[in-house]
Amino acid sequence: MSDWPLLSIVTFLPLLGALFVLSIRGEAAVVARNARNVALLTSVATFLLSLLIWFNFDSSSAEFQMIDQARWLPGYAIAYKMGVDGISLFFVLLSTFLTPLCLLSAWQAVQVRVKEYMIAFLVMETLMIGMFCALDLVVFYSFFEAPTSRC
Repeated sequence: MSDWPLLSIVTFLPLLGALFVLSIRGEAAVVARNARNVALLTSVATFLLSLLIWFNFDSSSAEFQMIDQARWLPGYAIAYKMGVDGISLFFVLLSTFLTPLCLLSAWQAVQVRVKEYMIAFLVMETLMIGMFCALDLVVFYSFFEAPTSRC
């Protein structure tokens, strides 16, 4: 299990769920029901995987743990580098715990553009987790500014 890029999986699983929700087609009621179900299932799975981060976290160490890294732009000393410390761990857990609760609270409240709402919520979860785990300034900036950038 220690060989798995657990932080990257937890970070990008909601984005994968959002892509799956994006592919849902059919009648409006069926699409809304399936979008809700997929979003909730994805967010619960993300929370359960984030619990693995907590269980594998060594609280006796002050260093960043579960580091995932890959070369990104080596000419500029920019790398994809993710990790958690004692503070960011709880922000990740809080984000992954609250997302399913928020989706459940919107279960009946959101009746229009349900598919788009669920996609936006899962993308937002990806960006929050990525922001809390980023160890490179450019990676942090990418996760932090993505929701506010204009196309």
